Amino acid sequence: MLSAQRSKSNILQILLILGFGYFFWLMLNITLEYIPLKPDVSFLMIKQTEVTQRPEYLYFFYVHVYTSIFVLLSGFLAILRKDFGIKKFHRNAGKVYIFLILILAAPSGIYMGIFANGGLYSKISFVLLGGFWWLSTFKAYRMARQKKFAAHKQWMWRSFAFTLSAITLRMWKVILVCTFHPGPMEAYQIIAWLGWIPNIMLVEYLIAKKYL
Repeated sequence: MLSAQRSKSNILQILLILGFGYFFWLMLNITLEYIPLKPDVSFLMIKQTEVTQRPEYLYFFYVHVYTSIFVLLSGFLAILRKDFGIKKFHRNAGKVYIFLILILAAPSGIYMGIFANGGLYSKISFVLLGGFWWLSTFKAYRMARQKKFAAHKQWMWRSFAFTLSAITLRMWKVILVCTFHPGPMEAYQIIAWLGWIPNIMLVEYLIAKKYL
């Protein structure tokens, strides 16, 4: 019985790693579109008003894009913990994850949210996302400093739920466009919220059920 449970757990772990690896590869390809630095490629093509009228926008954009890929990787390594045989990476990966979010990724994301496509509803969503991302990560940091490791783990999961919005937002976009065929701005207003609210709801449910 114990052997069967362990085998099932190993299979789930492998599937999790493979799933994350696939989506990380997709996000990496998106990031590589912005190397070398060009102000008129991919997403920036529809942000030319900000690019031309706000010189600082590009700095915030590149900081957010380049750090977010490392946030995804370090966050995943941090939550794997000892169950995956890489406990020694947990603390260092967590430090990288927390530093990048608090100092670079979340502040730049909040700034970009102010100028998000889709009007006021999208702007509110992305600013809230950036704020909750920063606050949950800071709480995880504080709990670790106070050696409240159970609470630290839960706040790290909340933080990672917001981190994964970079992936889930794009997944919802594909589902929404293929199923309902909304207009571009209408779709953006919807996925701005779908990208992170289901994530945090799932994590809160798992915490309440004591699975995390």
